[in-house]
Amino acid sequence: MIKIAPSILSADFGRLNEQVKEVIEAGAQYIHVDVMDGHFVPNITIGPLVVSAIKPITIAAGVIIDVHLMIERPEAMIPAFAKAGADILTVHVETCPHINRTVQQIKQLGVKAGVTLNPATPLLSLEEIISNIDLALIMSVNPGFGGQSYLPGSTDKIARLRALLDKKGLTNVDLEVDGGINSSNIREVIEAGATVIVAGSSIFNPKASIQANMASLQKEINATM
Repeated sequence: MIKIAPSILSADFGRLNEQVKEVIEAGAQYIHVDVMDGHFVPNITIGPLVVSAIKPITIAAGVIIDVHLMIERPEAMIPAFAKAGADILTVHVETCPHINRTVQQIKQLGVKAGVTLNPATPLLSLEEIISNIDLALIMSVNPGFGGQSYLPGSTDKIARLRALLDKKGLTNVDLEVDGGINSSNIREVIEAGATVIVAGSSIFNPKASIQANMASLQKEINATM
């Protein structure tokens, strides 16, 4: 099953709880939380308090909080996000010189572990850890800001990662893609092998309702099945 993970980076934070409820009612299985520190990426976003604030909504709905740590030294913040209610914590291979240790730290806290690759980071960086993770995330934009355009070269990278997962029989590892995904390219991403689709500005877009935007993405997903 293909899962949609709306990124609250593009939400109206003045109505965050309301908008989280709206995307869940529209069929979201994950809520994606982008955490940025102004060092690893050129932006600063949110911390564990926001995860704590939306946790009661996601628990009631049985929805996953998917936290993407775009930060330096993520091991220092992992306990706080786990305590706040993250169900998945994803770190960047570029910020973790001892990635096995970081993945182990996440799992010891009872949280699923994901590893992310930036657009220019080769898949080779994942090969030695891929059997120990729950989610592999391909960035299809350079991280730091919402609303960017999908990098076309990402599709081949997604397909190569899907082939690697299939070769190793890792059917339990989700392949997530984040960046520039909308109703015009979501089929391409799914057909390449993605199982979790992160979308922000294409869902929290004031030109149409959240329900209509989610339905547009779901229609394209259904067309791939």
